[in-house]
Amino acid sequence: FIDAEHAFDRYYAEKLGVDIENLIISQPDNGEQALEITDNLIRSGAIDIIIIDSVAALTPKSEIEGEMGDSKMGLHARLMSQALRKLTGSISKTKCTVIFINQLREKIGVMFGNPETTTGGNALKF
Repeated sequence: FIDAEHAFDRYYAEKLGVDIENLIISQPDNGEQALEITDNLIRSGAIDIIIIDSVAALTPKSEIEGEMGDSKMGLHARLMSQALRKLTGSISKTKCTVIFINQLREKIGVMFGNPETTTGGNALKF
């Protein structure tokens, strides 16, 4: 379980029936670290399922290290696109399933059509 949101509640998970003793939990510092951990776990062949919570919390390192208010357009989408290309190759060689949890956001100013969107660009949608 890749807890990019740093919000995992062990006691709540146990009440829901999660086998905590056999659960590996990682709380990475940034998006690149989370996706590298994911790739390493996939390549190990020892893990059957990986859940990444959440795509919205996979913040690029340069955004974390930058100043508040800095414009970092497209970094998140670029990170996800690159990671998915890399992970797809690793996943295809194993029996590992990777589940990405994402969040819905509202597009500001949309007058027609669906105003809902997801973070991380379009790569995950395909």
